[in-house]
Amino acid sequence: MFLHLGGSSGKVGMLLIRRVGLFCRSAHLSPQSLEYRPIKKVMVANRGEIAIRVFRACTELGIRTVAVYSEQDTGQMHRQKADEAYLIGRGLSPVAAYLHIPDIIKVAKENSVDAIHPGYGFLSERADFAQACADAGVRFIGPSPEVVRKMGDKVEARALAIKAGVPVVPGTDAPISSLQEAEDFAKTYDFPIIFKAAYGGGGRGMRVVRDYEELEENYQRAYSEALAAFGNGALFVEKFIEKPRHIEVQILGDKYGNVIHLYERDCSIQRRHQKVVEIAPAAQLDPHLRERLTSDSVNLAKQVGYENAGTVEFLVDKHGKHYFIEVNSLTNYTMTFSKCRSLPELGLEQDKIQINGCAIQCRVTTEDPSRGFQPDTGRIEVFRSGEGMGIRLDSASAFQGAIISPHYDSLLVKVIASGKDLPTAATKMHRALTEFRVRGVKTNIPFLQNVLSNSQFLYATVDTQFIDENQKLFNLKPTQNRAQKLLHYLGHVMVNGPVTPIPVKAKSSSVDPVVPSVSLGEPPMGFREVLLKEGPEGFARAIRQHQGLLLMDTTFRDAHQSLLATRVRTHDLKKIAPFVSHNFNNLFSLENWGGATFDVAMRFLWECPWKRLQELRALIPNVPFQMLLRGANAVGYTNYPDNAVFKFCEVAKENGMDIFRVFDSLNYIPNMLLGMEAAGAAGGVVEAAISYTGDVSDPMRQKYSLEYYLKLANELVKAGTHILAIKDMAGLLKPEASRLLIGALRDHFPDVPIHVHTHDTAGAGVAAMLACAHAGADIVDVAVDSMAGMTSQPSMGAIVACTKGTKLDTGVSLDRVFDYSEYWEVARGLYAPFDCTATMKSGNADVYENEIPGGQYTNLHFQAHSMGLGNKFKEVKKAYAEANKLLGDLIKVTPSSKIVGDLAQFMVQNSLSRAEVEERADELSFPLSVVEFLQGHIGIPHGGFPEPFRSKVLKSLPRIEGRPGASLPPMDFEALESDLRMAHGDEITPEDVMSAAMYPKVFQEFKEFTSKFGPVDCLNTRLFLDGPKIADEFQVELERGKTLHIKALALGDLNKSGQREVFFELNGQLRSVLVKDTAAMKEMHFHPKALKDVRGQVGAPMPGKVVEVKVKPGQKVEKGQPLCVLSAMKMETVVNSPISGIISKVHVNADSSLEGDDLILEITE
Repeated sequence: MFLHLGGSSGKVGMLLIRRVGLFCRSAHLSPQSLEYRPIKKVMVANRGEIAIRVFRACTELGIRTVAVYSEQDTGQMHRQKADEAYLIGRGLSPVAAYLHIPDIIKVAKENSVDAIHPGYGFLSERADFAQACADAGVRFIGPSPEVVRKMGDKVEARALAIKAGVPVVPGTDAPISSLQEAEDFAKTYDFPIIFKAAYGGGGRGMRVVRDYEELEENYQRAYSEALAAFGNGALFVEKFIEKPRHIEVQILGDKYGNVIHLYERDCSIQRRHQKVVEIAPAAQLDPHLRERLTSDSVNLAKQVGYENAGTVEFLVDKHGKHYFIEVNSLTNYTMTFSKCRSLPELGLEQDKIQINGCAIQCRVTTEDPSRGFQPDTGRIEVFRSGEGMGIRLDSASAFQGAIISPHYDSLLVKVIASGKDLPTAATKMHRALTEFRVRGVKTNIPFLQNVLSNSQFLYATVDTQFIDENQKLFNLKPTQNRAQKLLHYLGHVMVNGPVTPIPVKAKSSSVDPVVPSVSLGEPPMGFREVLLKEGPEGFARAIRQHQGLLLMDTTFRDAHQSLLATRVRTHDLKKIAPFVSHNFNNLFSLENWGGATFDVAMRFLWECPWKRLQELRALIPNVPFQMLLRGANAVGYTNYPDNAVFKFCEVAKENGMDIFRVFDSLNYIPNMLLGMEAAGAAGGVVEAAISYTGDVSDPMRQKYSLEYYLKLANELVKAGTHILAIKDMAGLLKPEASRLLIGALRDHFPDVPIHVHTHDTAGAGVAAMLACAHAGADIVDVAVDSMAGMTSQPSMGAIVACTKGTKLDTGVSLDRVFDYSEYWEVARGLYAPFDCTATMKSGNADVYENEIPGGQYTNLHFQAHSMGLGNKFKEVKKAYAEANKLLGDLIKVTPSSKIVGDLAQFMVQNSLSRAEVEERADELSFPLSVVEFLQGHIGIPHGGFPEPFRSKVLKSLPRIEGRPGASLPPMDFEALESDLRMAHGDEITPEDVMSAAMYPKVFQEFKEFTSKFGPVDCLNTRLFLDGPKIADEFQVELERGKTLHIKALALGDLNKSGQREVFFELNGQLRSVLVKDTAAMKEMHFHPKALKDVRGQVGAPMPGKVVEVKVKPGQKVEKGQPLCVLSAMKMETVVNSPISGIISKVHVNADSSLEGDDLILEITE
């Protein structure tokens, strides 16, 4: 609201915005010192925003300024804004320092201070402080001590209002001295009632009580808050008015009896009885009511001889009846004058003051609205304000590096927006708040933005229950804060090393891969267009009709799973993706998802597997995508309810997946049929894959004979598979076996496409795939040359070259293969810490004996070297073969291969032979995976379970009959989504729900990691793994058109909290982050943190000090029972028990200082 103040006497003509104007103050001395003296030096006995505003006003008037500060405020901005600053309250608590009148007067006298401004809060409503100033011969900038006493004492102010004929809320005539008096009042006036601090305001010392059960606790909390905030815990009691509007009228009075009003403001939008948003003038206020409010305010001021600026506060009930609350005798108006004149002399006359426009003030605070506006504390890492036309800022400690402590008010800055009307002012305010960037502490800015967009706020009236009744205000859109989070990540890596486990000590290559040139425009048509147009059946027919051999490229999944421990990141896949789309459009498919890549993406790469699929789909629209689906296990290692598998396939198809290679580690038909049905129901191409083991060309090996595979294939074709696949996960297919198996399958199923997958561990992969192709296979799997061979797939270039010019010609350009390979040869160097060649220099034909799958072969080799068993890897492989025989000669692919590997390691670690294991099976403690396999957790192996070994191991343990997942109840996705939203906010997607369904713990850790460190998938791989070196400069593209320029500057020394400060330059501006040195902190003692997944561990909901511990060890507590009381920013919070149980341990005492989530106590259920 603009108030035009007419006149120019004394050169004072001011344009005022609600609550930000500058007014004349009286300066009161003792009676013997009434003579006029110019004010040359002013002290502000306060801190923060109000102190800064007084200093600014004084500076404009040429008056020297003095600040006082507590020991906890040495780094606060108000010290720097003053010409002089002095410490007060040495050794006192943070609040008590600003309440210590002797120290303040002493500083004033010693430094020739002419006048003291009390600000608001603290001593501003203490008559004894005003008197102490007068007694010391220092002017008190405010009303006389007598007026301060009358208006500061809420009970006496009520009596004066009654005398002046101003309506008041029923209340006590004097401060109460006992709980009994409150009970008596409640009996007389009934509930609800409200406790109020008798000698202070601002929402402190206020508690609403609705029944007798709440009375004692709220009385104690109100008393304690009032004592802490104002140095006096006296309370009075009033009848609580439900859903009133809170209207305040600004008044000005001089010592000649002149009083004017500056109209009203609506302060109804409150939390904890403290104003959040204020509007002037009050929207849709009845003119007659406005007249009554302003008249009563002026009359009351004249009744008491009020001098100075002040605020008269009222409640207005739903019937339009108003009630006096109090007079704030000192508000935040900050102009002083070298001499004081009457209001008319200054041109301040009532008939010349008119309302013109509208203004809104928002208090930006360090509070978390999603947690009940709990204060947040910490270090402001980034501060950037919103400014512009029609915006004014009055800040407190809003600057980069400021420490927000739990001891004082949570205000950061007051933002005032003005405009011609409320919607205009709200639009300006919203824009300004959007420009703010505050990092390091939580703020209420998202909440304020919701208020400003609320239709009731903009076009109707609001009352004090507005926040409580509009829960949509708490649907907060989280700030991204991506840049600062990434700096935290980079700093963490610089201090503590890689966040993903590194198997060997090797650094990423310093050479970046160069992407081959890609033509502009749309990529050429590929097989995906056929699939989209003809559907899965037409797609299968097109494959059979195709002339030549088709290839599936595994470089994007199985190749790096086999060679690089599945660590290749989306960042490097995306870079080469456009080249693949434009130059390999005639591929049958690109395997790029599923299998181990799903959980590894979250678990070790800290990126979303669904986002990988979405981004690759956008870059490669023309080539079909293929994934590995573990039958009834989807992409997990355990059993899931049937509906979870169906839902997973549905979401995968919606995100761009085309072909589902469905397999089961035991070729257990019921598990495979479920996966096939789920993939088919989702609209995907079903590729049923038979896992291959043994040797069909060896007549001595009859368990997995040719007849076994033909019978299995017949069942899968009858079940409706679109494509039939052979999955040779260990590379056991020899050329002769390939000819026999594929030839027989082609003869039996002439119309079904056949797809063959193998590994090149023995070095015969190319020969085997060529044999398959000549025998009738339509598709074979390959990897680009630099990612092929050893435990990966056969070389793409070799297959392309060997078939070129023949009837099997792939149609793939060999030159483009060379370009593609060159990119991956350099990119592979980035993953040097995970490259299998660090320990394994070649493949080995002994895979025909031990039958270890390609990816597992690599992992076992790594593990053997990390355990110091590198020279005993031969023994590990021998033990693997023996373990396989112990378990009945299994088909070995995840998860059955892991079971064999676990048993093999168990045998090696315990120096057990196969015979010893069989003999002592009933007394050994086997790995859990082995026990669960024998129970039937992953299905029934071909030929059944090995006996008597199984019975010896299981003894009386239960056995699962039939398909393991068939007996599981359906998964409740709505409940899961609800839980996820509660834990992580409303930004949860259907893809997130599926990730949590597959891997609950991994997803939880992934969300916590990205919440802390941001989108690390935007970083290049070298930065992700090793972090930057000092003086490194680099760019990070957050999204198209948004690029960060970062330079690493310096690494600080270890501080007493076990942290190091890491300095960066971000987009030309200095930034720093504090990083915990995990190695150093092992030698330091810190308060333990509450574990969120342990129900009985109760953590601090916010940083603060313990006021009271209400329980002791051994005490029985009920759910909801108060456990302790915390105080932060002069607000007290009761911590209630989350469960019923027995207190087993208490970790805090009264006066303990806590950080958020510090462990308070433990409860045993």
